Amino acid sequence: MLALAGNKDLNLCATGLNEIVEEVISDRLAEAGQRQIEWRVGELPRVQCDRPLMKQLLVNLLGNCVKYTGARDQAIIEIGQTMVDGQPAIFVRDNGAGLNMNSAGKLFSVFQRFHRQEEFKGSGIGLATVYRIIQRHGGHIWAISEPEKGATFYFTLRWAGALAASTA
Repeated sequence: MLALAGNKDLNLCATGLNEIVEEVISDRLAEAGQRQIEWRVGELPRVQCDRPLMKQLLVNLLGNCVKYTGARDQAIIEIGQTMVDGQPAIFVRDNGAGLNMNSAGKLFSVFQRFHRQEEFKGSGIGLATVYRIIQRHGGHIWAISEPEKGATFYFTLRWAGALAASTA
């Protein structure tokens, strides 16, 4: 996964984020089996991005939502757009296990885990990959979370030039 976010040149193209989210959700539904997941997908922008990297970012973030809502009878996973400090930002939110923000400084570091392997499987490189993809696109990513109250990840891109000419 980290190789995906490597140092090769970005291949930027106008991409509808809703289109990528639909693909990722379709894949995640197959993995989720019989679980009850309510997907709330808002209207997302078209952006200038490297499509395969943006898809990997969404696979990692939405995959974490599926994983960390595993103990919920009714999982709610939401992705949308909002304004943060006057800047457009995308958010990915769940009602899952959440995490203690005391360790937030290590959240996007390689091999960092915030839950026991027995609770949630994983390698600890997914969020590091997300961070690298956001960096490569000139953006920022951060999270807000509380244990047992879910997590919300926000990210921005280099919006001047990132938004495609058409938002349709």
